[in-house]
Parts: sequence; structure tokens; C-alpha cells
Amino acid sequence: MKILLLGHKGMLGNDLLIELGCRHEVTGMDIDEIDIVSAAQCREAVDEITPEIVVNAAAYTNVDGCEKAKDECFAVNAEAVKNIAEACRGKNICIVHFSTDYVFDGSGTEPYKEDHPCNPINTYGASKLAGERYLQDLAKKYILIRTAWLYGKNGKNFVRTIMEKARIVGQLEVVDDQVGSPTYTKDLAAAVALLIDGKATGIFHITNRGSCSWYQFAVKILQESGMTGVDVTPIKSDKLVRLAKRPAYSVLSMQKFIQKTGKIMQPWQLALQDYLKNVKH
Repeated sequence: MKILLLGHKGMLGNDLLIELGCRHEVTGMDIDEIDIVSAAQCREAVDEITPEIVVNAAAYTNVDGCEKAKDECFAVNAEAVKNIAEACRGKNICIVHFSTDYVFDGSGTEPYKEDHPCNPINTYGASKLAGERYLQDLAKKYILIRTAWLYGKNGKNFVRTIMEKARIVGQLEVVDDQVGSPTYTKDLAAAVALLIDGKATGIFHITNRGSCSWYQFAVKILQESGMTGVDVTPIKSDKLVRLAKRPAYSVLSMQKFIQKTGKIMQPWQLALQDYLKNVKH
């Protein structure tokens, strides 16, 4: 199939380009080639490429930065989705779009299902929810994927940050009252390919299997990377000075994905090992 991949140079986009490029004709476009905030440029790209699928991996993902740049945040995470959906209307194009666990308020205690009511508690989550609604209102065919705690080879991420800080500072403070599911972008890209090949439509939650706190994740990162002698102290979120609130619990249920594909995502611990091996090589 012909696929237009937006944001192909980003952390997730890079892995999607590799995964989807194996068996589809993929054209990648990024910020230096297209401004997705421009409706005209979105129309031009779709008319030029004539894709069967548009994958939107572009996003404004600086959670705290969104609180300071709300207009830009909503432009990229919401208005751009509207532009893409309108550019695809009437052309029988399926849109694959990525959203976040942050559309939920984090007050739950069981993994969130796709139909659970959304109630974001920060600007980033609100902007992504607005994008979801544009997609659902305007697109005839779509795959809306909510994911969480992404890290990958091509970009800044929590794993890399923890390792760098551990080397430089030698001691860390990490919150232990936020629980979610770390997700390796390479695994997410493979899961997306399964949904595309299976001609799926609708909302799907996809993360690596299992859950942990950021503190537990940090401890595992140091353990798996062989970094010893680093003091890691668990702290509460209110000790950190941050512009954006974070959900306390944002684990996503993947039963729908499992039922559709017959596949189970690998545990986050094994995904972390894979990532560290790839980075080393």
C-alpha cells in the first residue's frame, strides 16, 4: 500500500518508517517538508502522494512546555489533525493517529479501556483529546492509537535521561506515585503494522505489557545497563516543581488489541533490554 508518514524523523516516526517500509511504499515527510498546521500544505501533500493510508506521528510532546505554549500545542496536536482529516475526506484514505494515556485523569485503579470517559488534567492531554475528536468527527476510516511513556533509539527519552544523569550526578530522585507502562517505539511500530495489515479501524490502546512507577523504571534502567553505585531515592510528585500535573495511574488495557491481532506485547522489562542492546550496537 501507499503510505504517507508524517513526522518520520521523530522517535516513533523513525521506527514506523523502518517497520512499514519493509512491506509498503512509504513516503516520509517531516517539519522541513510540510507544516501540518497549514491546511493547504496538508491538502497538497495528500493530493501529490495519493496515499491509501496517512500515518500521523507528528506531535507537540513537551508536557510542561504545553502549559506555556498552549496555542502552539493545540495547533499541532489538534488543529493539524483536523487539517489532515479534511485533506483525506472523500478519498477513501485511512488515517492512523497517535494519542496518549494523558487523556485520562489518573484517578482509576484498573487499566483504562478504550471507551472509558476521558478527563485530561493538563494542556497536553486536553490538546490530544481535541485531536482525537477532530479525527472521530471528520475521518471515515481511522485507527486511533493511545500509547504511553514512549522511549526509542532516535530521540530524547526517559531511559537516556536517567542514564546520563546517573553518570554525571551519581544520585537520582524519581517519583514513585505515578504508575504507567513504559513503551518501546520499535514494539509499538510493529503493533501498528499488525493493525494496518489487519485492516483494523477504531480506537486501540497499545503499550508494552505490565506496569511500574517511574522510580521502578529508573531502578530497572540502571540495573539492566550495568550502572552500579547510583543512589536512587523515591519521591512524591508534589516535591517536583512542574508546570503540568501528571495522572497518578495511567495503565491502558490492551484486551481489544489482543482480540483483534491475536498478539500480546512483550513485557516492558524485556523491551527495555532490547532497547539497551540496540543502543549499544
